[in-house]
Amino acid sequence: MTTPLLKTLDVDGNAISYDEHGERTDPTVVLLTGWCQDHRLFDPLVPHLTADHHVVRIDWRGHGADRRPVADFGPAEQASDAIAVLDSLGVDRFLPVSTSHGGWANIELADRVGATRVPSLIVIDWIMTPASPEFVASLKASGDPDGWRQDRQDLFDIWLNDSSNELVRNHLDNEMAAFDHEMWDRSCRVIAEAYETWGSPLPRMAAMRENRPIKHLFSQPTDPSYEAAQAHFHEEHPWFSHRNLRGETHFPTLDSPQLVADEIRARATGR
Repeated sequence: MTTPLLKTLDVDGNAISYDEHGERTDPTVVLLTGWCQDHRLFDPLVPHLTADHHVVRIDWRGHGADRRPVADFGPAEQASDAIAVLDSLGVDRFLPVSTSHGGWANIELADRVGATRVPSLIVIDWIMTPASPEFVASLKASGDPDGWRQDRQDLFDIWLNDSSNELVRNHLDNEMAAFDHEMWDRSCRVIAEAYETWGSPLPRMAAMRENRPIKHLFSQPTDPSYEAAQAHFHEEHPWFSHRNLRGETHFPTLDSPQLVADEIRARATGR
C-alpha cells in the first residue's frame, strides 16, 4: 500500500503520530493498536477500507515516530491523545477499532465522547474473561530486567500459534520487538491494573454511561468456553456481540484483513 507520511501533533508535550487515508466520510474509521505496536499493524487492512471510508491511524505516545522515553500513562491518557488528534482534524462521528489491550483505551474514549459521536465500536482479540493465573504471572515477569525478553518471547509464541504467516512473524520479530523494556514493563503493569480494577473487559463495557453496539472479533483463544462466556454476556447485554474469525494468530488485521474490513464496513454503515 502507498503510505502517506506520518504527521505529528503535540499533545501536552507528547508527540502523537497519525496518518490519514481515503476521502472524508461519516463516520471516520479510527484504528488503534495495542501496546508495543504501531500503525503498521493495519497495513494489510487499510487498502480494504479506503475506497469508501476515511481512515485515521493513531500511534500511542512513545509508540510513533518519536520513541523517546515518556512519563507513565494509561487508558485515560491514550483516550485524551486520540481525542486531541481527531479534534484537530475536525472529525466528528467516528468508529473506533482497537486491537488487544488497546481496548481499554477504546472504551474510555467512547465513554468520554458519548454515543452521539461514537455510536458503536469494534474491539479485536481482547481477552474477555478474567486474567488466568498464568497470564498474571506473565505480566508480573515483565519487571525482571534479565528475564523479560524470554517472557515476551513466550507470549509471541502463543500469539503466533505455529503460523508461517510472514506478516505476523515480521510484526513480532521486528515491529513489536523494537520496543524496549520500559514500554513493555509499563504495558504489562497497566494491563494488570485494568484486570485488577474491572475483572475483565465485560464489566468495563457494562459500566459505560451509554450502551451502544460493541462487537468483539477474535481468533484466540480457541477454547469453546471462551466463546460461551461471551454468548452468555450477550444474553444479558444484547448490545454486545462477538465473532470468531478462526484465523491462525492473535493478529486478525494481519492474517484475516478482508474479514475484519467486512465487519468494519458493516458497522460503519449500520448494517
